Amino acid sequence: MNLTEQLLTALKRHGAQQIFGIPGDFALPYFRVIEQSKILPLYTLSHEPGVGFAADAAARINASLGVAAVTYGAGALNMINSIAAAYAEKSPLVVLSGGPGKNESRSGLLLHHQAKTLDSQFQIFKEITCDQCRLDDAARAPADIARVLASCLRHSEPVYIEIPRDMVAVPCAEVVPESPAKVDPDALAACVDEILERLANATSPVLMAGVEVRRYGLEDKVAALSRRLGLPVVTSFMSRGLLANHDAPLMGTYMGVAGFPEVTHLVESSDGLFLLGEIICDTNFAVSETKIDMRKTIQALNGQVNIGYHTYARLPLAALVDKMLERIGTQEKAFTITPQVFPRGLPADQASIAPTDIATAINDLMAHHGKMPIASDMGDCLFTAMEIEHTALVAPGYYATMGFGVPAGLGLQAATGERPLILVGDGAFQMTGWELGNCRRYGWDPIVIVFNNASWEMLRTFQPESGFNNLDQWGFADMAAGLGGDGVRVSTRGELKAALDKAVATRGKFQLIEVTIPRGVLSDTLARFVAGVKRLNAPR
Repeated sequence: MNLTEQLLTALKRHGAQQIFGIPGDFALPYFRVIEQSKILPLYTLSHEPGVGFAADAAARINASLGVAAVTYGAGALNMINSIAAAYAEKSPLVVLSGGPGKNESRSGLLLHHQAKTLDSQFQIFKEITCDQCRLDDAARAPADIARVLASCLRHSEPVYIEIPRDMVAVPCAEVVPESPAKVDPDALAACVDEILERLANATSPVLMAGVEVRRYGLEDKVAALSRRLGLPVVTSFMSRGLLANHDAPLMGTYMGVAGFPEVTHLVESSDGLFLLGEIICDTNFAVSETKIDMRKTIQALNGQVNIGYHTYARLPLAALVDKMLERIGTQEKAFTITPQVFPRGLPADQASIAPTDIATAINDLMAHHGKMPIASDMGDCLFTAMEIEHTALVAPGYYATMGFGVPAGLGLQAATGERPLILVGDGAFQMTGWELGNCRRYGWDPIVIVFNNASWEMLRTFQPESGFNNLDQWGFADMAAGLGGDGVRVSTRGELKAALDKAVATRGKFQLIEVTIPRGVLSDTLARFVAGVKRLNAPR
């Protein structure tokens, strides 16, 4: 096999299931190998940010490697934001980039797509990936590939692989996967002993499942762990969607002052808060009603466990969960919880539509037709998603970039074969909504709900006096036919219900529902969030 075939085979062996990409001249040689070898299916999109978001979503939903393939300079540098999002939110994403060959690199000429130096791109990606390599030596390439892919899976963070275009077809030896890192059994046993003792002595222990639980494919095991320990489970804002399809005692999502009061009280009054794979960030904890003392929690994240004032290093999350399950046995504890209640029963009347009405309509829809995975953009659409029954969800809850939703939805359907529901605001749709034009080629048929208030409404909530938050009406529904789908504009609750019923019954092409929402009308969850943030930040 040549170098590119060995790379593609290694990606597949490490769990990659498809590649999203956009070719360019430095990438044409290795794209030809991708296409001709058929080792992994290739989906080309329209703009590099969308490629990164789609690959990120595929990685998140399947707990496996996502792959984004681009060209040098203009391609890779155009994808920086989506890779930064994947890094911030711990998504195992592999960036493949073409690169200049050895001879042209030595020509003494500035090369097209070059920024400052030929090495600038490599150096930039060091900031937003956990490991990198340039495959400029066929003898060293197998070890470099193995190391970088192992790093991607071990840390659940993006990595960068650059393929000089004159190396694409060079013969190359097989990539032998690295052995898993060894875990100190004594440290692991001591750590589990201490965790179990703390939980047993707590009067109100709680398990908060974070994004690493999904990233490392541990949802089934964590659900079993919670049942056997008798621990109620919550997710954070960032990890909403975890355990939705697993038998776990899930109470709801912790959102501090913006959330379900029973969940907020449970978390903030707990004397045994077990943060399992939870990123300690502002979107998860800055809106706490009562500030949580993190020194009194148990934190398992980034391959270590923090308890009180000390740390157990080099303990992977999977090893910790497996050891805890081994120690506690198989007996499940009987206990009851009060799960979060979600709005149901949307009146099919002529009232105008508020975001919470959209959540209610989707709850009604999934009650009749079954759950759908959701890809949500940032903004009130994501806060509205907090009012939808628990289902699989991918969203940029921490990095909070706009433009994620539509390409992420395409990544979901490519990765799972399931029909996704996409929630996106009009501002974010203007950025990446046009990726829907690729659905026809691949048979994707997502249902897309555009929250159209002709505004960057979430920004307006924090700075209402600024006129730059106003957007124009673009007529998204009218554009759907030209992109290969169906579009409808709705302005009443009755029209919304009818449009959703028709959309779910229509297969084979995407269905776009443009929901007109009056400016200033927020979801109940975002309204509570904004009020809480303002109250917490008010001068005292």
